[in-house]
Amino acid sequence: MTRQANERFLGITAVFVAAILWGTTGTAATFAPDVSAIAIGAVAMGGGGLMQALLAGRRILNHASILREQWRYLLLGAIAVAVYPLAFYGSMRLAGVTIGTVVSIGSAPLLSALIEYRLEGLRLTKRWMTGAGLGLIGMLLLCLAEGRGHALAGTGSGIIPGALLGLVAGFSYALYSWTARRLMQAGVASRVAMGATFGIGGLMLMPVLLITGAPLLNSWTNASVGLYMALVPMLLGYLCFGHGLARLPASTATTITLFEPVVAAGLAVVVVGERLPALGWAGIVLILACLVCISLPVRTARAPEAAAAPRAGMSCDINP
Repeated sequence: MTRQANERFLGITAVFVAAILWGTTGTAATFAPDVSAIAIGAVAMGGGGLMQALLAGRRILNHASILREQWRYLLLGAIAVAVYPLAFYGSMRLAGVTIGTVVSIGSAPLLSALIEYRLEGLRLTKRWMTGAGLGLIGMLLLCLAEGRGHALAGTGSGIIPGALLGLVAGFSYALYSWTARRLMQAGVASRVAMGATFGIGGLMLMPVLLITGAPLLNSWTNASVGLYMALVPMLLGYLCFGHGLARLPASTATTITLFEPVVAAGLAVVVVGERLPALGWAGIVLILACLVCISLPVRTARAPEAAAAPRAGMSCDINP
């Protein structure tokens, strides 16, 4: 395995681990039903972001000059970090764990690709578009299946506003992934880029947590949920995501995290007790097919004169 292929494999593996950890957040939030979605989002992203900044504190100081030069990307990413959890957990509370997760995470790859196309003038390969298409169809089937269940139960009034909040979450997710990637391309280390972005975003969320977070202290269960959210999905998950983002384009990384809705849907069925019809399981199969499509290495025959020129073997490479 070449060094480039090994880096790609490590990046994909790290993003998959992040997706699995993130997939547990919706189910974990259901164990604290009296804590508002805003408070859950603030303690998760705010607390996790500040811990990332503390872990990378010395490195952030060493990269201070580069961060000052790239302050626009840093600030834009931090604002997106602050917006994301409020929209994401609000979406899950209104539309359900499955729909909220599917729309929020599922819209991110396309929005990320649009950001890269618009701001960098880059295009995506046919294989990436095929894989993303399979994933989008799969997510649509998941939404239809879950939406039908809400309608039959008479609880469908929150689906549309929840889906709209999910789109806001998807855009903010795509945006901070792109800005973090830009910081890394400018010479900022992965942990520094993520720590600085999420640290500032976490500070922005602290007033929200102070205003809404009192129920987190009402019981050990609520406090445990808040601590789990900050430590596992947000701190550990985003450390893994940053590791992968340093080795993959933002649109590739966000596409791989389509595995998160699969994890969320499975946990919602097993733990929360949500029912997923056959249509939903078909959607999960298509999402898995999407992940196989974009994750398998590409074997291409190269001319001898091109052999010396390294090329990323990503199934969803971005080319100028």
